[in-house]
Amino acid sequence: MFSTYERMVGFRYLRARRQEGFVSLIAIVSLIGIMLGIATLIIVMAVMNGFREELFERVLGLNGHVTVWAVGSKPLSDFERLSDDIRQVPEVVRVTPVVRGQALIVRDGEASGALVKGLQRRDLLSRRIIVDNIVGGAVEDFGNGAGVVVGNRLARRMGVRAGDSITIVAPKGAAGPFGTMPRMKAFPVLATFDVGMYEYDSTYIYMPFDLAQTFFSRGPGASLIEVMVADPERATVISRGIAEAAGRGTSVLDWRRTNASFVSALEVERNVMFLILTLIVMVAAFNILSSMIMLVKDKARDIAILRTIGSTKGAIMRIFFLVGAVIGVTGTLAGFVIGIVFSLNIESIRRWIETLADVELFQAEIYFLSQLPAKVDSGEVIAVVAMGLLLSILAPLYPAWRAARQDPADALRYE
Repeated sequence: MFSTYERMVGFRYLRARRQEGFVSLIAIVSLIGIMLGIATLIIVMAVMNGFREELFERVLGLNGHVTVWAVGSKPLSDFERLSDDIRQVPEVVRVTPVVRGQALIVRDGEASGALVKGLQRRDLLSRRIIVDNIVGGAVEDFGNGAGVVVGNRLARRMGVRAGDSITIVAPKGAAGPFGTMPRMKAFPVLATFDVGMYEYDSTYIYMPFDLAQTFFSRGPGASLIEVMVADPERATVISRGIAEAAGRGTSVLDWRRTNASFVSALEVERNVMFLILTLIVMVAAFNILSSMIMLVKDKARDIAILRTIGSTKGAIMRIFFLVGAVIGVTGTLAGFVIGIVFSLNIESIRRWIETLADVELFQAEIYFLSQLPAKVDSGEVIAVVAMGLLLSILAPLYPAWRAARQDPADALRYE
């Protein structure tokens, strides 16, 4: 596409001389601008994807893809039959009856709110997100006694470890001569877990199913049924079959409806960030355009001389197109490398910056996760790089066309 002569002249224009310092400075700024724009876009999109995947993996791993409730505040008294019927629905992987209740945790004068979930032993052991993240004690004896499994942050806040006991207070208890008194009972802590999500690590307690039924006065029923499906993205479609199997008197919600505001907020934030950062890349492309226009104006005499010695308009256009494209393509490729390297090592970089600046950049209480996640999506990276290359090719077209249209006589008239 480019002859040796055109490449030689084009790369010569990329090497600054003293009198061309300002034009070269603009070109360098343009290269840095598109490099940082591409790198920032890749990093931010990777972090947004990481947030989405980590949050959904933890939320759905702990709460299920589809939830079946009883209409009203009544428990599901026939949860065993409902569970068997739901298991027959295609693409249903696991069905888990749950007893759920709010409680108050008390120890040594300290108190904290918690969400207690009663699970059968096999159901807790099948949740790898819990079993694989045990940080103290063991869950093998869960269900064999009155032991509970507690979130690690909640345990640390209350000052308990595996083997200690905590007192759980249920708001509803037995009626007495002085009214309804809260039910209070001490439970040994079998294990503590840390799934890496602040909300769950600081509030969740898992209790044996039958013990939770008694403690929260649920009788022989369950509070809800959590259903795991083969493909979470098809949960909305599968939930229709689950609703038919559950029958009347139940309410079925998939994870998108249960977390509608959360899902919507993530999608809006992701799209807005992509738009804003794309504008940054476009600004960098316009910098290339402006630097090339200034270069063409500065090289008017050179263009005239090249034309008089036989260079064609096409050759002149290709020379200046090559100069602008090299700036844009180099910036895009450099931004791609920086963005990928930064995204793959973002947690290490975060810790290094926190240690160096002695400041906490990522608070688990605010962002829900204890680590900064990042997931590089190859499709998005290809789209970002393709956009950068396209802008890098389009930006120098007009200046190159303008250079090719210059009249040698007008340029040399006053020389």
